[in-house]
Amino acid sequence: MLERVLKEIEQRDHFVLTSHARPDGDAIGSVLACGAILRQMGKSAEVVLHDPVPTIYQPLPFANQAQKSEAVNGKYEAAIVLECDSVQRTRLAGLDRQFLINIDHHASGKPYGNVNWIEPSACATAEMIYWLARAAGVQVTPEIATCLYTAVLTDTGSFCFLGTNERTFALAQELVHAGADPARIAQSVYFANPTSKMRLLGQALTTLHRDGSLAWMHVTNKQMEIAEAREEDCEGLVNYALAIEGVEVALFFREQEPGKWRISLRSKGTVNVAEVAESFGGGGHHAASGCLLEGSLNTVTERVTNRLKLAAPSKEGVDKIIHWRT
Repeated sequence: MLERVLKEIEQRDHFVLTSHARPDGDAIGSVLACGAILRQMGKSAEVVLHDPVPTIYQPLPFANQAQKSEAVNGKYEAAIVLECDSVQRTRLAGLDRQFLINIDHHASGKPYGNVNWIEPSACATAEMIYWLARAAGVQVTPEIATCLYTAVLTDTGSFCFLGTNERTFALAQELVHAGADPARIAQSVYFANPTSKMRLLGQALTTLHRDGSLAWMHVTNKQMEIAEAREEDCEGLVNYALAIEGVEVALFFREQEPGKWRISLRSKGTVNVAEVAESFGGGGHHAASGCLLEGSLNTVTERVTNRLKLAAPSKEGVDKIIHWRT
């Protein structure tokens, strides 16, 4: 399928690139790198996102070229949608009228495009963009390497998520050889948080609950106001609950509007939270997924926690954890 994607790109000159709303590190790093790769190929490539580039990713090369918009308005020959399981999740009007090239690494990825390259074995969509660059004969510059390394670092949970293997580290090594600075990137991502995020973390931790190997917390719109937080400040908060000894699955409930909640699910590997999220209309990775639910906080919490209590531990996760612990 890589060859088909490259062929479609070579046959066209004008592209728009995008990803899901509220973009994370893999979305931002992949879309910025892909745009740079296409421009090296002599193509016109514009990055258009529904939401701004999050603060921690603004120092990335090419980040200032990303456009924030509600719609795709230019005259393009194709749209490349990265790390996104549906056109609707981009929240960009007009995208469905484009010739769509869908590039995603999620096991829950859906073939909604005219061309669909879905590769669950990749540690991040950024890995697929690296393959694209190599296949196209494009030089992976230090700027492209920095974007891709940032994406890999964040989407593997700092190389902690299940599925991280020797190929992941080989990719990281190649990106460092190409000019990515791992220490500087890690400091930019993990040690440059705004004060508002720390205030929001404090608010969230006051709601922490635990039931055996399951932990969860939430933030309401009122708590967001108290912390003077932005939407991007919610990213990664769920990992503080997952960090508790003995907790295998953590949940983070974020109020979107009254009666509507976005839920982030994280696992240390024994439970496939992507399957749980999919049962509620969401999706994601084996160890990191999400979904949207309507109802009161108590009702939504009960639905998700009850579903998780029924989830059978993943054989892959159990086998790897037993091997590691012994």
